[in-house]
Amino acid sequence: MADVILETKNLTKEFKGFTAVNDVDLRVQRGHIHALIGPNGAGKTTCFNLLTKFLVPTSGQILFNGRDITRDKPAQIARQGIIRSFQISAVFPHLTVLQNVRIGLQRELGTSFHFWRSEGSLSSLDERAMALLDEVDLSSFADTVTADLPYGRKRALEIATTLAMEPELMLLDEPTQGMGHEDVHRVTALIKKVSQGRTILMVEHNMNVVSGICDRISVLQRGAMLAEGTYAEVSKNPQVMQAYMGTADGELEAGHA
Repeated sequence: MADVILETKNLTKEFKGFTAVNDVDLRVQRGHIHALIGPNGAGKTTCFNLLTKFLVPTSGQILFNGRDITRDKPAQIARQGIIRSFQISAVFPHLTVLQNVRIGLQRELGTSFHFWRSEGSLSSLDERAMALLDEVDLSSFADTVTADLPYGRKRALEIATTLAMEPELMLLDEPTQGMGHEDVHRVTALIKKVSQGRTILMVEHNMNVVSGICDRISVLQRGAMLAEGTYAEVSKNPQVMQAYMGTADGELEAGHA
């Protein structure tokens, strides 16, 4: 049996008679980059919100490393190593890039959000913070005020602050959304780089990104699992073609966002 880090069983979420996530069985293998894709309204973001406990499932189970976390609170989920990028993104636009990552690292000191702590206690984190910035190619921006960063670099900073929380499983919600081609290429390469020794589950619309770096892909439609497999497998699936393109002929091409 493959080493499954995250599994859902019959995961369902209903909103006043509308079923947003319908009986979803998802299995994410340790060490994989796993994409959750689907047309608009397929239930991808709702699924992410269930996994990070920002929403409570109507029914079904969520297992992380074989442990039932269905009833755990968001903070408990994060402490176990499931970190979603926007949760700890660069929410301090007037601090520098280095200061933002340092805040993410404060958990190690047990001083999270104690902003009145001395500068000295935080400077001990500088070496680790700089190493993280180097990992995401942001070391030259360390002293830049975050608000002044280009958009693509802000997403890189989000990934750095996510890494600061030492995730075992990183959840990335449309990491290349709204980016130009150059930024998409940079962030895609960055995700591939930081995936070494980690597991990543991502929602992504850009098929070039999905086809380029993902080991496995789950396709949702109307809240239900439509297909699962490698990009080569799902891109030729007639049901997936119908859902995305309105036709079952041919195959899903990476050129289609």
